[in-house]
Amino acid sequence: MPFSIRTDLAMEARELHPSLSGVTEETEEQEGVSITRIALTTDDAAARLEKRRGRYITLDAPELTVRPPDLFGRVSRALAGELNRLMEGIGPCGSVLVVGLGNRAVTPDSLGPRVVEEIYVTRHIRQYMPDALPGSARAVSAVAPGVLGVTGVETMEIVRGVVEHCKPDLVIAVDSLASRRAARISTTVQLTDTGISPGAGVGNKRTGLDRETLGVPVIAVGVPLVVFATTISQDTISLIADETGLHNDEERLKELAAKVIAEHIGELIVTPKEIDSIVSDMTRILADGINMALFGADYEAVRMLIA
Repeated sequence: MPFSIRTDLAMEARELHPSLSGVTEETEEQEGVSITRIALTTDDAAARLEKRRGRYITLDAPELTVRPPDLFGRVSRALAGELNRLMEGIGPCGSVLVVGLGNRAVTPDSLGPRVVEEIYVTRHIRQYMPDALPGSARAVSAVAPGVLGVTGVETMEIVRGVVEHCKPDLVIAVDSLASRRAARISTTVQLTDTGISPGAGVGNKRTGLDRETLGVPVIAVGVPLVVFATTISQDTISLIADETGLHNDEERLKELAAKVIAEHIGELIVTPKEIDSIVSDMTRILADGINMALFGADYEAVRMLIA
């Protein structure tokens, strides 16, 4: 039985099926950031890639590994621009709820809660001190619901309760993802209008947050911060086969490597030793980009009021 490559990134799934129909793809460069836009337009294509139909946007900035400060701002601006594309139809006065998924106590899973802490929340100001905000500034709220193992409550149940009470026009969910390549950790951001399943990146898939479950559009923003050991082993075997031309036993070796890891190591998830600084950097990039997208021309005024 063949073992599949585990990845949350639509771009990586597309790389495994480059000739698949029902997929549109375009790529452009913007201020040193590579932007790939993929749309899954048929149910068959979505099933083959193990994704939902919809739009997937990937930002790639490999130079982030050396942490040039000016690149952080460029990635944030690119993120804001692509987020605005996905927010079409949400008026400038529409309300938005930002949800930070994950466990704050587990570093590679803490991206969502940390981003939420940096979001400029304005809903309470709009309600109680409306004159303090620019007239066109959105009403933004934010919540980090925690995880089932800590709260005893499903993430979707908490978020749905907040949505029913606050009645936002849009939900933006931020979460950590899994990649098939370690090189994409800290250098890649994915956005999608299909929603998200909390815990899917680490094989602990919960009820999804999407338009069907919440009743409002859901945009997911994620950064790959972990790689499965089985994925690394399979990818390594493929690279060796490509370099040597010895493809005859490639699939058998992949199955054997996955079996050995499963039996002797278990579901091992790998993350870099510098994950603390990576999460800190990506928190800043995502929070800045989301704030820019949410407040547009009012961004500086809101930043001066809240920051």
